[in-house]
Amino acid sequence: MTEDARCPLCGRPLPEDGPVDRHHVVPKSRGGRVTVRMHRICHRKLHSLFSEAELARIGDDFAALARDPDIARFLRWIRTKPPHFHARTAPARRRRRRR
Repeated sequence: MTEDARCPLCGRPLPEDGPVDRHHVVPKSRGGRVTVRMHRICHRKLHSLFSEAELARIGDDFAALARDPDIARFLRWIRTKPPHFHARTAPARRRRRRR
């Protein structure tokens, strides 16, 4: 992996030997095949907050995801951590209602 590989959600560099996942920009259950590499903690945060239908609708618009208040709060926190940082992602207390 090149040094300029970055997580599409948080923008931090992706570690060569750290926890990195492949995220289907459209979930496999919705017919998605395209994947992007991202930090495991970022990947799990997305899936703890958004349903597969929501992720399918948003697709690879990471800027739209970053505008979500819960993701924005997470991004402010995670950007202070080193690229190899990982912690358990607490499940959402309740699924948010979407418009």
